[in-house]
Amino acid sequence: MITINKIKHHYGEKVLYNEINGVIGPRDRIGLVGSNGSGKTTLLKILMGEMEANDGSIDKPDFVNIGYLPQDGIEVSGKTLYKEAESAFGDILELQDKIAQADEAMLEMDTSSEEYYDLIDVMGEWEQQLEEFQPDRIKSKIERILTGIGFKLSDLDRDTGEFSGGWQMRIALAKLLLKNPSLIILDEPTNHLDIISQNWVEHYLKNYQGAIIVISHDRAFLDSVTNKTFELKMGALNIYKGNYSFYTEESQKQLEVLRKAHANQQKEIREIKDFINKFRSNVKKASLVQSRIKQLEKIDLITIPREEKKIFFRFPKPPPSSAKVITISGLHKAYGDNVVFKGLDLRIDHGDRIAVVGVNGAGKSTLARIMAGQEPYQEGTVEKGINTVISYFAQSQAEELNPSNTVLEEVESAAEGNQEANPRAALGAMLFSGDAALKKTSVLSGGEKNRVALSKMLMKPANCLILDEPTNHLDLKSKEVLQDAINEFEGTVILVSHDRSFLDGVVNKVLEVSKGSMRMLTCNVSEYIQRIESEMNS
Repeated sequence: MITINKIKHHYGEKVLYNEINGVIGPRDRIGLVGSNGSGKTTLLKILMGEMEANDGSIDKPDFVNIGYLPQDGIEVSGKTLYKEAESAFGDILELQDKIAQADEAMLEMDTSSEEYYDLIDVMGEWEQQLEEFQPDRIKSKIERILTGIGFKLSDLDRDTGEFSGGWQMRIALAKLLLKNPSLIILDEPTNHLDIISQNWVEHYLKNYQGAIIVISHDRAFLDSVTNKTFELKMGALNIYKGNYSFYTEESQKQLEVLRKAHANQQKEIREIKDFINKFRSNVKKASLVQSRIKQLEKIDLITIPREEKKIFFRFPKPPPSSAKVITISGLHKAYGDNVVFKGLDLRIDHGDRIAVVGVNGAGKSTLARIMAGQEPYQEGTVEKGINTVISYFAQSQAEELNPSNTVLEEVESAAEGNQEANPRAALGAMLFSGDAALKKTSVLSGGEKNRVALSKMLMKPANCLILDEPTNHLDLKSKEVLQDAINEFEGTVILVSHDRSFLDGVVNKVLEVSKGSMRMLTCNVSEYIQRIESEMNS
């Protein structure tokens, strides 16, 4: 369907692609992976014709159309949600208008004229096209997709301008799915979805009739949706015929084979050099020495790919904790007429590893801020245990760094009063060594800002971590490192996140937050989703 032909691209001296090749088939589900900066988003722009590569070509038939969902930045207003979604069917609506206008025109025409019969023929073609589009199913399609990604039927008549950024991206996703393009390109589609909506999108994409390319840092989503993996690494495009888990296993096997071949080749080279050095002065062996020299020159050297740097860190050893970490009683929290919690009771115990889940707007982040002492409330009590020491990572923390500070200054400010803190070591573990620690926070990427915010958490020991979307902007390898750090941590952890694979690796409880209610379940997130599905089907 689409062929990537010897694409070369660079920014200054940085080579992004060195003659990469690949084919996207009509039903391929491709996970596009690679570390931050490897060129994933650039490749998408080249595929869509928004950017030209320095060399090479993208071969695409005219009948292939591409739909793209960016990470953010889409906003619409001025139409109801239903009308905005309906605009995805622009071609159908245009055909319906044409047929309606033709019907009116025919009333005024001479039924014996050539123009009359020409118009009948054209209308026949239009009506056949319309039948193929199945316009009678438009309403049900719109409602199915909008409710699937989290909207309520009561939202359909609301102006799209009333919806916040995350919901705006859901509107864009709904329109993209309704347009049904030959190739859907999704750049971090799960960023704006809660766990239940994400599960619905996964099922929808599995049955999609076209091709899909996904950039995602959500391993569970990639494993569920994709059947092929394109890896961008060190200027090359490596293709694996399987999902993300298959790719990680297969790439490790290939690396081991390469290492063994490299070791054998080095051994062979040493033996040849030893022979040359030993008999270099022996006239009788001169021809053999020359033969070995030529053999050495012909060897095609095997190189081991350079390992990409990985972050490494551990949370400071937690101070001793009491059995009760946080106890909430009769909590009432409202923003004007919007009541978030009414009479909420909750108890967090030492050693709990809790995933806080629920639809967007249910109050997950509000609850995290209240527990961290960052958000006022109207009624009730929030009591910390006698020895509870909380460290809080806010969803917006990466954006709240002081732009005039260097990375080092920002982390040093969090270490004040703690003589044992080592900002330089923490930053080194987060890949900010040398001059990188002296960059202003204002010039950092989203992933870099998140790593600085995490570094600040390492400056003071705590026995209760409250983390609100800590994996935003982190690549898959960095998420695994954060998972390891949480698993090594001996205190209590409360995580607000929609990243199922990340959560499954660290939690033992799920706290479901919904409008007007809350429940704690002893399970991981995948088990929670299975439970929800069975409850919906029963």
